[in-house]
Amino acid sequence: MRRILGILLVVHVLALLFGARITILHVNDTHGRAWTTSDLGGFAVIATIVESVRKEVESSGGYVLFLHAGDLNTGVPESDLLDAMPDILALNMIGLDAMVVGNHEFDKPREVLLRQMKLAEFKFLSANIVDSEGKPFFTPYLVKQLGDVRVAIVGFTTEETEILEPLYLEGLRFKNVIEVARELVPRVREESDIVIALVHLDWGTPTRRNVTTTHQLAAVEGIDVIIAGHSHTKLEKAEVVNGTILVQAWEHGKYVGRLDLEVENGKIVNWSWKPIPVDPKVYPEDRQISKVLAFFKKLGDEKLDTTIGETKILLDGERENVRSKSTNLSNLIADAMRWKVGADIAFTNGGGIRASIKPGFIKIRDILTVLPFGNTLYVLEMKGKDVLKVLEYAATVEPGKGAFLQVSGLKWKSKGGKVTEVFVNGEPLDLERTYKVVTNNYMAQGGDGYTMFAGLPGYDTGFLMADAVVEYIQKVLKGVVEGYDSSQRYVRE
Repeated sequence: MRRILGILLVVHVLALLFGARITILHVNDTHGRAWTTSDLGGFAVIATIVESVRKEVESSGGYVLFLHAGDLNTGVPESDLLDAMPDILALNMIGLDAMVVGNHEFDKPREVLLRQMKLAEFKFLSANIVDSEGKPFFTPYLVKQLGDVRVAIVGFTTEETEILEPLYLEGLRFKNVIEVARELVPRVREESDIVIALVHLDWGTPTRRNVTTTHQLAAVEGIDVIIAGHSHTKLEKAEVVNGTILVQAWEHGKYVGRLDLEVENGKIVNWSWKPIPVDPKVYPEDRQISKVLAFFKKLGDEKLDTTIGETKILLDGERENVRSKSTNLSNLIADAMRWKVGADIAFTNGGGIRASIKPGFIKIRDILTVLPFGNTLYVLEMKGKDVLKVLEYAATVEPGKGAFLQVSGLKWKSKGGKVTEVFVNGEPLDLERTYKVVTNNYMAQGGDGYTMFAGLPGYDTGFLMADAVVEYIQKVLKGVVEGYDSSQRYVRE
């Protein structure tokens, strides 16, 4: 006992001499990937990593924070069907300290978000989302007392959420992140020694007006560290801008970022960062969390594992492809939408397509993984001149953005951001003709910047996009996809 007390005393003295050691572990954009697969990821594996680091750091007198940089929701059917309850319970068990609100936290009605916040034992942070009275809707920031060091964690959410997720934002407004930060950070510094901005923002230098990026935020005086999400950026080393440390842990829980800070007299005097691969071959699963997640997985397996067809080919839904060109899967989805309602034209956003389907039997879970948002088909009557407005906006969307337009019944070209050619079912677009157009309810409400749909005559059919794709495969393709059109329906010259 005397020996143990002696060691603890030495550790305490060393901490006083060399300052506090604070380790920040972080993930982002987990998107329902709670379960361990043969690849990287899984909360049961993350739990093992977090616990291992905690033991290491705390045994030497240090402190550990575990943070999530937003987009807990949407991406895996078992999670989506249960409103991310499995994810939140797992993060509770791991001991998450805080999460910034991501744009995908608004994918479902407000009551779902409120229920998630009630279930979570960690704070949902965002300083720039306000209600109709201008008051913060979420907790703007919190301060953790770690030994003699006060650490503030401030949340900021991309203003682009108003464009990306307009369906369930009634009564909420997204203030400019820089303006809020300039007003709030000086006040937060009075209550703290170290300021961490936990953000869900575009990474890097700005490319669009009124959409704040991490590197713009780093120019605000008083922020020591920015822990980021939203852009799914894979970093091998941290960046430093204006003296501020910027880090991000890729996507889907594949990495846990580890930032070690040495703090003396309330200032960071040394630091290091590394990404830790969440590899189940290296780190065993936490047994308790694994059991909890296994229980939830069984709840949805029977329905999700229903086979609806077979594909002989890879149906390409990779993020970088569906956001930059036509693929066989994006064309199939748009064709299914048009077929389901007998429309002349179908429009859908590439960002709504979230995965590929590998060759083999197609199950309901595969379709829901590809189309996880629960979007419905929305039918509109549109003059040709209104269709042209859609294309004129789409021509300005840079490849790689979720607003990249996927179509059916229509082929078109653009040059220098200007539409040069449009054919509807083989005939030139008639500006005065009325066309029956189908899109998803997200775009119909102005999602991804397609505001030209708002106010046009139309109605929500209530048909789920995912169900339309299932029916199309079963009834039109007779349950077998042996080959599918992957021609480029949009040519950018």
